[in-house]
Amino acid sequence: MIDRYTLSKMGRIWSEQHKLEIMLQIEVLACEAMCNMGKIPKPALEKIKKNAKFDLDEVKRIEERTKHDIVAFIQNVGENLGPEAQYLHMGMTSSDLLDTALSVQCWQASELLIADMKKLITVLRDKAKKYKDTVCIARTHGVHAEPMTFGLKMALWYDETLRNLARLEAAAEDLRIGKLSGAVGTYANIDPAVEEYVCQKLNLKPANIATQVIQRDHHANYLNTLALVGASLNKFATEVRLLQKTEVLEVEEPFFKGQIGSSAMPHKRNPVTCERICGLSRILKANAQIGMDNIALWHERDISHSAAERVIIPDSTIALDYMLNKFIPIIDGLLVYPKNMIESLQRTRGLIYSQRCLLELMKKGLPRATAYEIIQSCAMQVWQETTDFRDVLSRDRRVRKYMSKNEIEACFDIKYYIKHRDYILKRVGIK
Repeated sequence: MIDRYTLSKMGRIWSEQHKLEIMLQIEVLACEAMCNMGKIPKPALEKIKKNAKFDLDEVKRIEERTKHDIVAFIQNVGENLGPEAQYLHMGMTSSDLLDTALSVQCWQASELLIADMKKLITVLRDKAKKYKDTVCIARTHGVHAEPMTFGLKMALWYDETLRNLARLEAAAEDLRIGKLSGAVGTYANIDPAVEEYVCQKLNLKPANIATQVIQRDHHANYLNTLALVGASLNKFATEVRLLQKTEVLEVEEPFFKGQIGSSAMPHKRNPVTCERICGLSRILKANAQIGMDNIALWHERDISHSAAERVIIPDSTIALDYMLNKFIPIIDGLLVYPKNMIESLQRTRGLIYSQRCLLELMKKGLPRATAYEIIQSCAMQVWQETTDFRDVLSRDRRVRKYMSKNEIEACFDIKYYIKHRDYILKRVGIK
């Protein structure tokens, strides 16, 4: 999956080439700041800006010898600068580059994810409006409960996705911080003004306080937010899978001409993309746990977090981008079967109207416990026999003592259950 995304916008953000490009930008900006402060001659800065470059393959070759990626990078850039190389990386430590570049990458990745989320919000809103009057059965514990509309189900997902968008925007903003404060964050060998200048140019904020690194609660918060978005997609995709079961078939993810469902069974139309989304959500959750473990480092820094972050942060953003770009067309092209929804409503032979009947008996003056026992006993007959709940109620002397046949019939009006659908849609912002 990652290989497939190497050439995508998200994949390019996490490429080694792009990371080093950001790091080079940081180095040049730091030189600009120090030139403004009179610490680097202006002619030297001009040469640095003109000649500063790197070769990724050469960086890798140097790293094989030095066993240090940042030293290899600085050395390769310095080879292209000549005497001006002395001004490179002055007063800085490796994490000044790595952490600030990582923040830029996370911000760029977040912009793509936020755009994805907004597309999903649009298609969910459209489906909520389209199916606001499409009646279906609501299920609790997997068992038929009471009628609702399929549009309300979509509206629920829409509202949850709006919350996730707000969470993602906040988490991205929380990580929009840079750090150029030296070996242990004390600015001993670099002026805070350099950090302020570089961060301002990169559209970042300086970290309020740092050690050798930006504190990892920021990154853990980001990874947890990605996992939370993934958990919602898992929830939505699981519902599609459940509704696509053969004995239900109320909705179905799109199945395209030429698509193969099974190598053995030509009839199969499986919810494979939704299953893939559910599986990937587990990776996001696992990566979030690693992000939590990364918060505790020895003293002012160790590198136990570093190797893991080089996997979990790119993988989580790439995976979520993939999940969103697969789920959006599923919702957009979702196959919805209203006739099957009607059949599902009828499957329990009227039992889904039991609460209405209970409340009507209570309106007649019966204590709740008494009314409940009467309606439940009638309902149990329907479970045990091939009879209709309406008929059982009409034959039951206890019910007929308080309710006429017309009053019983009125309890089975499905419009009663969906009368507030427009109010609910309006409350979530769908008009």
